[in-house]
Amino acid sequence: MAIDRKKFPPRYRTVANNDDGLESHSYVPGGLDVLTTDPLSDQPGANPEQFVGLALSTCLNATLEAIEKRKGIPHTSQVHTIVEMARDKRGLQFYVTAQVRIPGVDQATAESMVDLAERRCPVAKLMSGSDNVHVELVKEFSPVEAVVD
Repeated sequence: MAIDRKKFPPRYRTVANNDDGLESHSYVPGGLDVLTTDPLSDQPGANPEQFVGLALSTCLNATLEAIEKRKGIPHTSQVHTIVEMARDKRGLQFYVTAQVRIPGVDQATAESMVDLAERRCPVAKLMSGSDNVHVELVKEFSPVEAVVD
């Protein structure tokens, strides 16, 4: 469902560019400039999987921080996002799992905070229609091992 841009005009705008493909760099004019590379390469640089993970982790945790502030509780939330790339019938796809920890908050409160954050975080809302995206409340983060193809 598209939003009404006249009723809800943009409050912020940025441009993120990549002009030369994966083995190059991505940049925000006048700001961030990041060397990029294939995730299966041993060359230095970031990749789309990392950008997706950073976007969801940062946005979701910023939303949780605002919820914590509104509730008058200390900011303790942490978000670690695991992004996996896999082949499918038409090429490649991502599996995205955002794990959320909120130390010092009881389970019921933490669950309601995560639910609210998922509904308010713009990146989570953008990804919400995908069966490959999951947000889960955890007591401890799962260890993540490299996949060797």
